[in-house]
Amino acid sequence: MAQRSLEHQGQQSIVSSLVNLLQSRRRQDLILKTVVYLLLLIGAFGVMMPFFWMISTSLKRPGTEFTFPIEWIPVPPRFGNYWTAWSILPFNQWLFNTVRITGLSILGHIISCAIVGFGFARIRFPGRDAIFLLVLATMMLPFPSIIVPLFILFKELGWINTILPLVVPTFFATSAFYIFLLRQFFMTLPLELDDAARVDGCSTFGIFYRICIPLIKPALGIILVFSFMNHWNDFLGPLIFLSDLDQYTLALGLRFFQGQYRVEWTLLMAASLIILSPCIILFFVAQKNYIQGIVITGVKG
Repeated sequence: MAQRSLEHQGQQSIVSSLVNLLQSRRRQDLILKTVVYLLLLIGAFGVMMPFFWMISTSLKRPGTEFTFPIEWIPVPPRFGNYWTAWSILPFNQWLFNTVRITGLSILGHIISCAIVGFGFARIRFPGRDAIFLLVLATMMLPFPSIIVPLFILFKELGWINTILPLVVPTFFATSAFYIFLLRQFFMTLPLELDDAARVDGCSTFGIFYRICIPLIKPALGIILVFSFMNHWNDFLGPLIFLSDLDQYTLALGLRFFQGQYRVEWTLLMAASLIILSPCIILFFVAQKNYIQGIVITGVKG
């Protein structure tokens, strides 16, 4: 009996020590998670603070933008700044120009880069890898370094002061990053899909359009989001190739709130917030495809 009681006490002590060890690890994990979440909250607040300041400034009276301490919630808020900022300049025409350029550019990138990425990933031809490396090497060329030759080329074609220099190149797969992204997604698809489709009489274009494109929709969603943001917020390209006020985009229109001696900060922030809102809405709408496109690794069975 004494031996059994000692064994029972030993088992109880082992169990209690294991329980204490698990509880201590849980406490450590809880403390670690709390610290991580606190740091993330501090970082998120620091990142979002300029956005909050922009919203606050857009609702203030002129001349009160830089008062200290900062009045984060203006009293009373001037919601009329948004209408004033949008109506004093031809933003409706600039919105139409921006939507037209952005929509055509997105269409061009998706079509051309998908075709080129499919060719690099699924079609074997001599020098394929070398050509692909050459395409990737173009990513090291900054856009300002090719402005002069591009301007001379488009001037000889008579395209200056039109949207053609901003739209036509997108239909020739000029984005090496999009090509690389789509190629990597195409390579995650099993080659047996192509063989099975060819046995059924499907052509190469049929394999591209009917088999592969439906399976890489998350990647196309990523390109849509990136291309939209790049062309919607593009300033340098329209500044170089557009000269007439009627051809301007929204990004160019914002600079009219910045004079030589004064900046209309309230109107500038109001107009900037209006122009920024489509990017925010698009990101939240396409967030599912965006995240899925980043984490996807193959075909789900």
